[in-house]
Amino acid sequence: QVQLVMSGGGLVQAGGSLRLSCAASGRTFSSYAMGWFRQAPGKEREFVAAISWSGGSTYYADSVKGRFTISRDNAKNTVYLRMNSLKPEDTAVYYCAARNWGWDPSYHEYDYWGQGTQVTVSS
Repeated sequence: QVQLVMSGGGLVQAGGSLRLSCAASGRTFSSYAMGWFRQAPGKEREFVAAISWSGGSTYYADSVKGRFTISRDNAKNTVYLRMNSLKPEDTAVYYCAARNWGWDPSYHEYDYWGQGTQVTVSS
């Protein structure tokens, strides 16, 4: 069992930056691939970024590539999402998620979820 507690998010102007954090409970955090997803009003939840259990591999949606960076600190049981050059279209509720068998771009494949945090980018 893994519990994920998110922090960060908020309101920022276009072009600004935010960092989201996702702290996991449990001693097996380092065995999980971690993902970030987002969901805008009226839209399906979409993949943003993922990182392998070791942190050695990262994956990004085309819409955020070059602007967002996912990282993890297994000693702190925490995964991060650094978001730079934010755009109004990045506005959504962001979620972190854990998967026991490697990363996957489909949110259906993840086992555990954070509570979600609102990110709003004003133009």
